[in-house]
Amino acid sequence: MNNERVPRPWTAICQLDDIVPNTGVCALVNGEQVAVFHVNDGNANAAVYAIENYDPGSQAAVLSRGLIGSLGERVVVASPIYKHHFDLRTGECLESPSYSVGAFDTRVEDGHVWVAV
Repeated sequence: MNNERVPRPWTAICQLDDIVPNTGVCALVNGEQVAVFHVNDGNANAAVYAIENYDPGSQAAVLSRGLIGSLGERVVVASPIYKHHFDLRTGECLESPSYSVGAFDTRVEDGHVWVAV
């Protein structure tokens, strides 16, 4: 059994400055809606996360519009409809793991946000 991770192509989404800190945007990548979040702790420590935008609980593409926060050590987004919390690193739904979504690799290079979908 081969456990090697299949490399995914990187897609430029936007400038990091185009995403207001501690909010998300939705990008269409290869026909798939991706929620991209710019998380900043106020000390110039910015991180970018990307998960699927579709919320299985509400059956709506709304996760990019959710509220960012933390639960313990986890950085999460709360779905704007039923308030399920999704871990931005893994896509895991904390209230109902069966509602978990995919998470994607991200990077910021020369001020551009890139996502591997």
